[in-house]
Amino acid sequence: MPELTRRRALGAAAALTAAAGAQAVTATAVSAVPRVSPGPGLSAAEHHHGGPAAFDEVYRGRRIEGRPMSGGGHHHGAGYAVFIDGVELHVMQNADSSWISVVSHYDPVPTPRAAARAAVVELQGAPLVPFDAN
Repeated sequence: MPELTRRRALGAAAALTAAAGAQAVTATAVSAVPRVSPGPGLSAAEHHHGGPAAFDEVYRGRRIEGRPMSGGGHHHGAGYAVFIDGVELHVMQNADSSWISVVSHYDPVPTPRAAARAAVVELQGAPLVPFDAN
């Protein structure tokens, strides 16, 4: 076993300090992101394994739409398309059945409708720019 030197001890202390600092920054950043609940108006289909239902509503002055898509999806086969003011918001379902979008990628939500609402909140009135996922 190598001998413990002052240089190795200082290096280990610096690494531990950096790791603790990174965790603190990550925890602060995650807690600063506003949580968006799906809210009222969710259909029963959005809580079952049959897949999320289509929706079309105005949320905070923005028109959000979602509907199942078949074929040609980013993840081969059937998918789900979400639009904000007619521009597609790239969404993806995680293995745990939560949903994320390209706008709020690190804040999983339970439904595509909640992902659209979270994106509207995050955009703060800015237009959604088309995203080429390929």
